[in-house]
Amino acid sequence: MNETFEIPLWAGLLAVGVGAMQGAMFAAQFRDRRLDLLGVAIIGLASGFGGGIIRDVVLSEVPIVLTTNWYLIVATGAALFGMLLERLIARMGPVITVLDALTIGLFGAIGTTKALAMGLPEVPAIFVGAISGVGGSVLRDMLLSMPIALMHVGSLYAVAAVSGATSLVIMRSFDVPVLLAASICVAITVGVRVLAVLFNWTLPEQRTINRLPKFRRP
Repeated sequence: MNETFEIPLWAGLLAVGVGAMQGAMFAAQFRDRRLDLLGVAIIGLASGFGGGIIRDVVLSEVPIVLTTNWYLIVATGAALFGMLLERLIARMGPVITVLDALTIGLFGAIGTTKALAMGLPEVPAIFVGAISGVGGSVLRDMLLSMPIALMHVGSLYAVAAVSGATSLVIMRSFDVPVLLAASICVAITVGVRVLAVLFNWTLPEQRTINRLPKFRRP
């Protein structure tokens, strides 16, 4: 799978736009932080660009968001629109969760596909897809000085991203068309993340081992 791969402009803009809108909506909820318009827009841009920039840096490429004017224009517009939506509609939690999951899925699918096309083995491709998916949310939380959701009980960000990326790798190994495989990858990622929130799915919390078990001699 070493064919030349270029991210379709519409796919890249969709991922960046959804990510920027979600990030701005998320940031606009925190009235106590007293964020101004520029602050919310910056957090939206970080959410929209984070996954793609991390992906391209890992793959030793110039970030695609810097290769055309459209990414900055769309991301800025989407961030401002997201901020407006949050201020007009109260209790946007469910919408933000779905958009967050969609962002992870879109960036995960693009990152995994690009890694495979560049000749990376399956496991590293899944890794690239996963960090692409969660990169925006990590930068968003850092800018807001919040605990990084990826690392805490109950988020399943990484599980959702890895599940989607793994499904895409498996489908591509059976020569499933890229667009179909990517669409299923996004659906699986969104499904896992949303269901985790609805049913409070979590991974086991780490605990300190206070003492080792004792074995009796026969």
